[in-house]
Amino acid sequence: MSLAKLAEEFADAIAGAASLDELATVLAAIALELGFRYFALTHHLDIPRAPVPAVRIHNYPDAWAEYFDAQRLGPSDPVHRASHMTGIGFAWSRLPGLIQLTARDRDVLDKARRNGLGDGFTVPAHIPGESAGSCSFATSAGYEVRQDRLYAAQLAGGLAFEAARRMVASRKPLTGRPQLTDRQRECVYWAARGKTDGEIAVILGISQETVTLHLKQARARYGVFKRTQLAVHALFDGTLSFVDLLGR
Repeated sequence: MSLAKLAEEFADAIAGAASLDELATVLAAIALELGFRYFALTHHLDIPRAPVPAVRIHNYPDAWAEYFDAQRLGPSDPVHRASHMTGIGFAWSRLPGLIQLTARDRDVLDKARRNGLGDGFTVPAHIPGESAGSCSFATSAGYEVRQDRLYAAQLAGGLAFEAARRMVASRKPLTGRPQLTDRQRECVYWAARGKTDGEIAVILGISQETVTLHLKQARARYGVFKRTQLAVHALFDGTLSFVDLLGR
């Protein structure tokens, strides 16, 4: 079967899943078709204690899942942290090139191998206003990733995560989000870059009083009182990006 046809079948199967249980069954079959043994689709949170709706479905070995939760690895797992550094799927063998592995990271990866996990491939999921997540596929210990199937794994992982988050309705409706005017957003952008009201006024060619008013109205729309809080809220609903804040 051609890679394009395989990807099309995966997309149809994921679209046809009506529940997380059905999606888990589909992902288990997809993992095997791609040459993997396991899958894990999850938000990068301490899931058992997460205060917000979060997704996690997997078929990892029970011993590894129990250890993962006992150690609260959701936010700190090296694979999860590495996924924050890229927008496309990556093999776990690339971890040292994405993050600096600590002694604890190496212990975690060694523990995973001793519990039956081999190499893997992770597809990151970055949605503004939500916790980061990913969809991973893993081989059994001693088996290598099939390089010829990674394009299909990238597609399946992205589609599966989107399907899962829709099922749990984890994203707030767009209609319920604060809406800034273009000028308010410009003022928030420069404020987040550390500019004063006077400096923003010069940059935008408007009065300082107008800048102050725009920022006051923007804070009111988000229900916050400080510039730092305003920047954080604008960042997490997609009004600003990390690139905006870093000035690159």
